[in-house]
Amino acid sequence: MITFPNAKINLGLQILRKRTDGYHDISSLFLPIPLKDVLEIVEAKSTTFTSSGLPIPGSSDDNLCLKAYHLLQKDFELPPISIHLHKAIPMGAGLGGGSADGAFMLVMLNKKFGLGLIDTQLEDYAGQLGSDCPFFIKNQPAIASGRGTELSSFPLDLKGHYLLLVFPGIHIGTREAYAGVTPNDQQKAITEVLSMPLSSWKDVLVNDFEQSVFPNHPSLREIKEKLYADGAVYASMTGSGSTMYGIFENKPKLKLANEMNSWATML
Repeated sequence: MITFPNAKINLGLQILRKRTDGYHDISSLFLPIPLKDVLEIVEAKSTTFTSSGLPIPGSSDDNLCLKAYHLLQKDFELPPISIHLHKAIPMGAGLGGGSADGAFMLVMLNKKFGLGLIDTQLEDYAGQLGSDCPFFIKNQPAIASGRGTELSSFPLDLKGHYLLLVFPGIHIGTREAYAGVTPNDQQKAITEVLSMPLSSWKDVLVNDFEQSVFPNHPSLREIKEKLYADGAVYASMTGSGSTMYGIFENKPKLKLANEMNSWATML
């Protein structure tokens, strides 16, 4: 069985308050985008994990695909499988690629082996893998709140617009991203901002991590400025970075393509 885990971007990301459990309460819209990995499983004599495409750092035992398999194996009698992941979504880029791989693995195992799990149960399992993972179970535009696992569907439609992603290859750790952020729970609600015309988002739909990350990585601010100069209606950093993106009404000219990794797609 084969599936195609897709990436996501954040439209706005508000850091509202520090929680007693050490996490932060956030508010953000998660939007699925058509940049995809390829994930395949087949029954085998023993469980193995292999990968191709972009190199995946660290031990394969830490991969969320394998962790998803072992998580379900605790509650169900799963046979051994061979897992192969072709990685196309860059890692450490704020695109949720690893989270998508883990969540799509849960969905695929549920379907292949007839486990009978409904979406809410799959979301509970996904939450044990990581904060972004539950979003990829339904994989629809949603407002993420709490530590990112509380999801509410939001009717956002950007069909007909173009998306340009720019990944400069800068790795930004979570600790670094949060270091310069001052939580603020007095911001205008993201749902209110997203209900405004796209042309008005530029000055009011904000990723709070930019205030922390841009001073340490000024090239990211420059990319954002270039996206606007090239005609983006809205541009931002996604997640804690370092991927920048622009939303265009017309097909972008890819002026940045020769400088760094970039992808253009229609939403």
